[in-house]
This record gives sequence, C-alpha cells and structure tokens, in this order.
Amino acid sequence: MADIIPKESTDEKEMSFLDHLEELRWHIIRSILAVVAVAIVVFLAKEFVFETIIFGPKKDWFPTYQFFCSISDKTCFKPPKFDLITREMGEQFFVHLKVSIWMGVIIAFPLVFWEFWKFIKPGLYDTERKAASGVVFVCSFLFSSGVLFGYYVIAPFAITFLANYSVGLEAVTSPTLASYVNYLTMFTIPTGVLFELPIVVYFLTKIGLITPQFMRNYRRHAVIIILIMAAIITPPDIVTQFLIGIPVFILYEISILISKRTLKMKQKNGE
Repeated sequence: MADIIPKESTDEKEMSFLDHLEELRWHIIRSILAVVAVAIVVFLAKEFVFETIIFGPKKDWFPTYQFFCSISDKTCFKPPKFDLITREMGEQFFVHLKVSIWMGVIIAFPLVFWEFWKFIKPGLYDTERKAASGVVFVCSFLFSSGVLFGYYVIAPFAITFLANYSVGLEAVTSPTLASYVNYLTMFTIPTGVLFELPIVVYFLTKIGLITPQFMRNYRRHAVIIILIMAAIITPPDIVTQFLIGIPVFILYEISILISKRTLKMKQKNGE
C-alpha cells in the first residue's frame, strides 16, 4: 500500500489552502521573473534579434531556402522582396517590446514549466511521480521542437505564399511591421503548443478521460480537427496546412501508443 500513498501525507507537512495559494504565488512570481529577465536580454540585443531571427524568414540566406535550393531547381523557392512599413507612432517600439516578451516566454519555457511541475508534484502519488519522471524535459523538448518547426518550415512557406499572392496590379504588398511579427508569432507559438499533444494525452489517460480505443475510434474526426487547426494557424495554402497537419497527426498516432502504455500501467498498479 505504501506505493499508492501520496508522499505529501507521509514525509511532507500538510499545507492549508492559504499555504497552497502562497506557494503558487511564489511559483508564478519566479516564472514571471524568468520571462522578464530573458525579455530584457532579448530587448538589449535588438539588432541581432531582428536582423537575424525575426527578419530571417524573409531573406534569401535563410537555411530553409538554402536547403530546398540545394536539392534541385524544381524544389528551389525564395521569398519575394518586400519592405516592412510602420504606420503608427511608436509601432516599432511596441513591436520590439512584444517580440522581447514572446521570446522571453519561449526561451524561459523550461523554467516556467519546471515551476509549474514543482507546484503540482507534491500532490501526486509516488507511482505517478515515477511515471512522469522527465516530464519537464519532454514538455520543453516538444514545445521547442514545435516552435522551431513553425519557424524553419511553416514560416518560410507561408511568408512566400502570402507575400507573392496578388489580386491585381493595383495592389502592392507592403505589410506593416506589426502584421509581419503577428503572423510570425502565429506560425511558431501555437505550433509549439500543438506539439504538446502526447503529454496532454498521457495525463488525460491517467485521470481516465480518454482511452487508446477512444482515440482509435475517433481518428477520422481527429484528422478533420487537426486540419481545421492547421488552417487557423497557417494561411489558406494547402501546402503549409499539410506541413503542420502531417507532424501533428504523427504525434496523434504516437499519443495512441502513449495512452495504451499508460492504461496498461494503471491496470498493473490497480488504479
């Protein structure tokens, strides 16, 4: 029976509701401080961040364009030349601030999730803690992989499609700096969240909300939902929609295996 008794009740002092709130407050404060610290560093490195990272997907030297052009002339594509304009006073400053905060969230994500995990970990059973060992690394890896996938794969295709699209000679593509950054944000951060699917499935299986059989039965529905979400994240271009849809569907299939293994462990432990 010792393995199913929460560790909190055996070797940790029982905490009141207000104690839990105080503990949560400090976890949130430390998470915010981590994001702010990284955001300040990003803010100070303005030239490198914008010229190399933010404006990278609109330049010929970007690795994605170089990779596809190195394969063959048929797969080679490059973004069109377009200038980013600002229409409002202070737009560049506020975009700079927004980029710094979002990059602070992305870079500090492992630390933020670690603080979140430290808060919920004492309330788990010993068996659950063992089963969820390495969850901070896995979540951070999946989120970072999703962001990098959005940045290096989705963004170049989407930017090329949107910048090349025209309704006539009278319409000239001159996007604002704010709109460009908004789209780049939309291609990266939501993709990072979508890549957390296996972790979400693991915990939903642990609490009994889903089963591998349920996921198999609703596989076709999942495909439709994945394509709809891909359409929301990406522009109305079938290529970019499949670029995000295919890896998420692969993650869905992996999640079925994770759910199956998690269910077996629950049955083995008599939960």
